[in-house]
Amino acid sequence: MTNPLSFTPAASIGTTLYRQLRSDIIQARLRPGQALSEAEVARRYSVSRQPVREAFIRLEDAGLVKVIPHRGTFVQKISQQAVTETRFVREALEIAIVRALAANPAPLPDLRALVEQQKDVEHRDNASFLLLDEAFHAGLARAAQHSFAWAVIETTKAQMDRVRYLSFGEATPFHILIEQHTAILDAAEAGDADAAEAAMRVHLTEILKTLPHIRERHMDLFEPPAETMTDPGIG
Repeated sequence: MTNPLSFTPAASIGTTLYRQLRSDIIQARLRPGQALSEAEVARRYSVSRQPVREAFIRLEDAGLVKVIPHRGTFVQKISQQAVTETRFVREALEIAIVRALAANPAPLPDLRALVEQQKDVEHRDNASFLLLDEAFHAGLARAAQHSFAWAVIETTKAQMDRVRYLSFGEATPFHILIEQHTAILDAAEAGDADAAEAAMRVHLTEILKTLPHIRERHMDLFEPPAETMTDPGIG
C-alpha cells in the first residue's frame, strides 16, 4: 500500500519525508525498536531511495533512529536523559522569550485566541490540543521576535514530544495546562518578567512529574540505563 506525500511548495521531497517519518515516530505509529527499510519506505511513499536516505540521516541527527552498519536502520528507543536535557534547553530559551515579551508588554490577542481554542477541544481531542499547545509556544516566540529560538527548540524537542504522546490520560490535566498558559500571558502582558519566568518554569516542569511513571509503564519503549544498553533493534 502506498501513501503519496503531500508537498508544500517550499519543501523538498527529503524534507517532507523527514517530517512525515518524524511525526510517525513521535506519535508511535513507528514503534521504538522497529526496523526501517529504505526500499519499503520509498515504496510506501512513492519516492526514490535518495530522499529516504536523506530523511534517515536527519532522523539519526535528531536521535530518532539508529543506523547500524550491515544490520539496518531502527527507530531509536526513548532516552530519558535526552528528554531531561532537551527540557533544560527548552526552559532556558522559553524563559528568555517570555522575559523579552514582558520587557515590551502589549496585548497578545492571537495567543489568547489559541487558549480559547484549547478550551474548546480539551475534553474531546488530545491530538488537536497538543497541536494548539505547539502553536501557542511558537506564537510566544514569534510575538517576541525570536522565531529562530523556536526553530532551535522544535529541532531538539522530539524526545519530549514522544513522551507527551505516550502520556495521554496520565499526564497533567489539560485544564491545568490551560491555566498555566493563561498565567504566562497575564504576566507577559502586565510587563512582569519575573512572574512570566516563574509561570514558564512551572509549565515546563510538568513533564518531569510524569516521566518516571511513563517510563515504568512503557519500559520496552525506553532505552535501558547506560551500563546495560543494547542495540536499539534488539529487545
